[in-house]
Amino acid sequence: MRQLTLGVQLKERATFASFHTARNQELVAHLEHVAASASPGATWLAGPHSSGKSHLLQAVCAALVPGKRAAYLPLEALLPFGPEALDGAEGLDLACYDDVQAIAGLEPWEQRLFSLWQRAQERGTTLLFAARDNPVHVDFGLADLKSRLASSAVFAVRELNDDEQLEALELRARLRGFELPVETARYLQRRFPRDMRTLCEILDTLDDAAFAAQRRLTLPFIRTWLDSRG
Repeated sequence: MRQLTLGVQLKERATFASFHTARNQELVAHLEHVAASASPGATWLAGPHSSGKSHLLQAVCAALVPGKRAAYLPLEALLPFGPEALDGAEGLDLACYDDVQAIAGLEPWEQRLFSLWQRAQERGTTLLFAARDNPVHVDFGLADLKSRLASSAVFAVRELNDDEQLEALELRARLRGFELPVETARYLQRRFPRDMRTLCEILDTLDDAAFAAQRRLTLPFIRTWLDSRG
């Protein structure tokens, strides 16, 4: 796992290999090129909650060419620490700013991000941003910041449909070392909220529970485990 400059660690499984591309082929190909080349420029990922934006930002950090300095910076999580949480970002080769909508309308944060944009242009830093909307639809108060962010290469992250979710769950199971029957995956879809973050977390928890109990991850085991949790 790559240790990041500003102390924010990547999730171990957030790689390109563990991301089910589905209808995001063009976006993933672009990000793989960004990671391989670390060329100057800015890319903006727009998509709803749990569509895979955070995974992709961290995947770029994990795949960055050796010798480059990168950081994954989840702005919503960093809000309590103030804009000073971004100190040191000026020296990065790759800066990935997640949940950018969280700082919209907060003048100190907007000024700090605008300053970092300017420094990135001078230094040739690679910039990645992610938010729920296209930058032109985010309510930034600083017009200069909004115009700079709107000049990014903008990609929409397409959510997985039901069948693609099943494929993504099967991929995650294979990466964890077991086969997930399609009927089991469909049960998880019916039983839990249909967003990939929740489904992946549930699958990981169930796999850990099955391993601890020395059982296979079957529907009877899942039902018994859920009943035991009330």
